Amino acid sequence: MAEPIKSYQDLIAWQKAYALGKVVYAIAGTLPEAERFGLMSSLRRMSVSVASHIANGYGRGVTSDYIWFLKQARGEIYQLDTQLLFARDFKYLTENAYAEVKAQLDESERVLAGLIRSLGG
Repeated sequence: MAEPIKSYQDLIAWQKAYALGKVVYAIAGTLPEAERFGLMSSLRRMSVSVASHIANGYGRGVTSDYIWFLKQARGEIYQLDTQLLFARDFKYLTENAYAEVKAQLDESERVLAGLIRSLGG
């Protein structure tokens, strides 16, 4: 039997987003110095934003607000994917590295979409 949700940190969607964020943040750190204020900065902001939006929505205490923040997080997953595609196409990221993080992106999005559906969104 599943444990009751006592905190946003108990949400599988948040846990997956947090793990994804750590991976993407680390990947961003491997980009060339020339990308410090471009792709690197953008990836780092987005990497922490997905889990942060899930936490923010959970803390609102209003289902409609919660769903709105979850949908924002889902949109940020798509933004992350787009930015990682740029990194791959600019040869800052190998095909294998992209495929690994893409699997995490897809899993995070799948769980998040399930949470949104469960809340009637």
